[in-house]
Amino acid sequence: MGFENEHIVMLPFMAQGHLIPFLALAKQIQQRTNFTITIASTPLNIQSLQSTMATSSNNNTIHLAELPFCSTDHGLPPNTETTENLPLKQVVNLFAASLSLEAPARRLISGIIETEGRPPLCVISDLFFGWANDVADSLGTVNVSFTTGGAYGTAAYISIWHNLPHRSTHEDFFTLPGFPEGCRFDISQLHPFLRAADGTDSWSRFFQPQISLSAKSFGWLCNTVEEIEPFGLDVLRNYVRLPVWSIGPLIPREALKNSSTLDVSVSRQRAGKKLSFPAEKCLEWLDSHGSDSVIYISFGSQNTISETQMKELAIGLEESGRAFIWVIRPPVGFDLKGEFRAEWLPQGFEERMNKSKQGLLVHNWAPQLEILSHKSTRVFVSHCGWNSVMESLSQGVPIVGWPLAAEQAYNSKMLVEEMGVSVELTRGAQSKIVGEEVKGVIDLVMDESGKGGEMRKSAAVIKEKIRASIRDDDEEKGSSVKAMDDFVAVLLSKRQESSKSSNSIVSN
Repeated sequence: MGFENEHIVMLPFMAQGHLIPFLALAKQIQQRTNFTITIASTPLNIQSLQSTMATSSNNNTIHLAELPFCSTDHGLPPNTETTENLPLKQVVNLFAASLSLEAPARRLISGIIETEGRPPLCVISDLFFGWANDVADSLGTVNVSFTTGGAYGTAAYISIWHNLPHRSTHEDFFTLPGFPEGCRFDISQLHPFLRAADGTDSWSRFFQPQISLSAKSFGWLCNTVEEIEPFGLDVLRNYVRLPVWSIGPLIPREALKNSSTLDVSVSRQRAGKKLSFPAEKCLEWLDSHGSDSVIYISFGSQNTISETQMKELAIGLEESGRAFIWVIRPPVGFDLKGEFRAEWLPQGFEERMNKSKQGLLVHNWAPQLEILSHKSTRVFVSHCGWNSVMESLSQGVPIVGWPLAAEQAYNSKMLVEEMGVSVELTRGAQSKIVGEEVKGVIDLVMDESGKGGEMRKSAAVIKEKIRASIRDDDEEKGSSVKAMDDFVAVLLSKRQESSKSSNSIVSN
């Protein structure tokens, strides 16, 4: 497609799990259209995006713009510009602080209009930045909300915040506006702060107005694939009553080719992280194990579990006798970036695992996509964050769910009930879990003849659907490619209508 040079401004929320898909979306739009794209965020997040982009090519028309932000003005520790390593009670302050980005975002877009003589084609803002609607409207462009989650999880999350349905029941379960009557949600699927929300607390005071404003957008972009979430997309579309374009998976294209193992640079580019130990070491360790024999455990870039849970997970893994890679960080209540202490695990655990080669403990960060794409990896014990879900399913790897925050419990419910690719081990960082249960679930999912085999078959089908969605040849375009083209075409025709109507006003 060739277009005159259009400009899109993007406003991601300040969290790693949002910045990465926003950058991936920017690259995807840019490759398809050659538009100029400006991603605007706070200074430290822009630095982090810069280091990520420095490792990959073709970003000459993706610009980064800093929005002034001082965390200490908002009761946050110095240099805090992301949710990473922030205790939960302060995360709500970061959400509240994000409202201060409205004025600098407005100045940035006004400056673009002054320079280019017309407004950007659109503003793509995070679901949590509903204020971007007002900014776009007042500056003569449109706002499109981008949810970095899946359709089902997003629909559940926004409906729960809008309606707080659990407040009006004495049962342990509730039905959710927008979902069919038979689709029941459980109180234990709500994060403790959401369970306590009543519409007047600081979380409600942020989420309710921002989500309501996002529901007034021109349309929504969703990081999912039409064929893998038909039910979730139906619910989401009926709920927001707006066009929803499924443009996922926002995963590097190299990871969706049928080669067996990825080059370790892919995860580095994706996360812009410095590895705590050589990524190659992970892959060598995997090479030394047989096909479909390894369990991969990771709870995402900013979650962890309690010390008791950690010990029981370790006991269950050791007793299962199965090989595993575990991305581990300090437990709840400790500095996630701090030194890891041996006392948080059963005595001598790490030494025994190293010696026997049963387990590899990776502190802090590992090359996740490469691990998931490796032939030795059989199952992923995951917090069910949507980026991790999409990475796992794109490689045909089934999931053992342990949701911890945000919309993860609804993703987990969907993976079990709608897709059949997962079983849930437990929920949250407060739940009681014992080693024996861990071993039982591992045995279940590793057994080819029963539930484990069924999950694997379902995951293989979804992997093919994900890969088909990005087909881009002359005979056939995949659904995600079509959705992206349609999204761009709709915006361009809106632009033409606006310029026609403003011309006719002038000529009258």
